[in-house]
Amino acid sequence: MSAMAKNNELPSNNDARDGLKESNRAVDVQVISRAAHILNAIAENPTGLSLAQIAALSSLSRSTVHRIVVALCRQDFLRATNSGYKLGPAFLRLADASRSNFEHLIRPHLLELSHGLRETVDLSELTGNTITFIDQVIAPRRLRAVSATGVSFPLHCTAPGKAVLAALDDRSLARVLSDRLERFTPSTITDRDALEADLREIRRTGVAYDREEHTLGICAIGSALRAPHGSWYAISVPLPAQRFYGQETRLVDALSDTVERIIAQQVDEETPYST
Repeated sequence: MSAMAKNNELPSNNDARDGLKESNRAVDVQVISRAAHILNAIAENPTGLSLAQIAALSSLSRSTVHRIVVALCRQDFLRATNSGYKLGPAFLRLADASRSNFEHLIRPHLLELSHGLRETVDLSELTGNTITFIDQVIAPRRLRAVSATGVSFPLHCTAPGKAVLAALDDRSLARVLSDRLERFTPSTITDRDALEADLREIRRTGVAYDREEHTLGICAIGSALRAPHGSWYAISVPLPAQRFYGQETRLVDALSDTVERIIAQQVDEETPYST
């Protein structure tokens, strides 16, 4: 066998280096993916999670979870509390920095609406074929409805989701609405014609209802808003069913007034000053 043939059979130094780089990239991607699973699990459980709970929810070994959680804590993306690990200040700073001017504009209105009703108020954004909670003012009550920011929910059975669906044009609606409407409770609308009838009523009134359609015992109302940059948002008021039935008019009036003030503020800010 010739020397040239032997050389062809052996990997070059460049090939070895390239292989090592690819291997390192794969490890880096795996670590990021695992860290994302851990952060998502904790975001969906804002009261805190133990290492064992994180491992179960993320389908990772406890040793892997411990190693990544320690690293995230060192960077302040997580923090250890008596009730478990929670999102840390660095993560919350990133979330705040990602807010648009529109979201900052809305924040005082969310606070005012929550204070007036003494109920939780949520701000959600349309994210593909889901609605994602991006801001929240939590009610000062022991019994209250709270979902973690960053968590996504289906469109067809939530108040903010249906509010946005009703605001979309036919083409956009067809793109984001699944053919199969999943049932979550006995009250979930799973018939397409029934949902379309509900959306027509929402277009007429400007307010969407969730009467225990996604979660038993929880109701909500919601209204859609479109930001100047084109994204669709919704403001919603979730609350326990026992405080919802019979209070719909009061809730709707307060939410509608809030939405009208936000729209008026947008118009004022877009109006050029006269000279």
